[in-house]
Amino acid sequence: MNTYDIIGDIHGCEKEMDRLLTTLGYRQEHHASRLVHPEQRMPVFLGDLTDRGPSSVNVLRKVISWVMVGDALYCPGNHCNKLYRYFLGNKVQITHGLETTVAELKELPSEKFTELQQTFITLYEQAPLYHVLNDHKLVVAHAGIREDMIGKKSNSVKTFVLYGDITGQTHADGRPVRRDWAQNYNGEAFVVYGHTPVKEPRRLKNTLNIDTGCVFGGKLTALQWPEMNTLSVPSTQPYVAEKFH
Repeated sequence: MNTYDIIGDIHGCEKEMDRLLTTLGYRQEHHASRLVHPEQRMPVFLGDLTDRGPSSVNVLRKVISWVMVGDALYCPGNHCNKLYRYFLGNKVQITHGLETTVAELKELPSEKFTELQQTFITLYEQAPLYHVLNDHKLVVAHAGIREDMIGKKSNSVKTFVLYGDITGQTHADGRPVRRDWAQNYNGEAFVVYGHTPVKEPRRLKNTLNIDTGCVFGGKLTALQWPEMNTLSVPSTQPYVAEKFH
């Protein structure tokens, strides 16, 4: 059985990512282009690498490099999807955190911008919507997944794993109204997800939300599989209480 360390939404928090990886036993080698573990464990990044935090470009560079050489796994989140569309030149709103990533990107020399643009587009296009691991015992999806969707790749599945179980309505502050899909999950596969910040990892039935709101002053959390331990490091960002639901 393979052993994994599934890592929650980083959102440009490079310091916390580095600290969590070190705590988990990883070493960054060759100018951080390689990520090695003495027990050959595999980190799995569940999306939303960028936006809002202080170091989105460095997080991108590292994770792209690790995934491309086979040192890590990755599936995209909704912020990754928006960055992908931005890099393609599509019209996207530079809001909800993307403005911080774009500001960093604009500081790069043009050849460095183009290199990051091209490598991220490749990463995104090669990434699965979600990972099914260890003989279907473990599923990693950014915003979660219903049991009837596992193994499928339709547009409705894509919307669900990127944005959650959205209703089409919005809250007064602009956040989409989302159903708590985990309440109704009865699948045998254990689903690890993020997307919705919670103060502590939230276990419900065979699901676990590990987005502990690092970029909002919470912490960055990983689940060790199959041990089922969660490990967290505290955030260096200011605490924003209203972001936790």
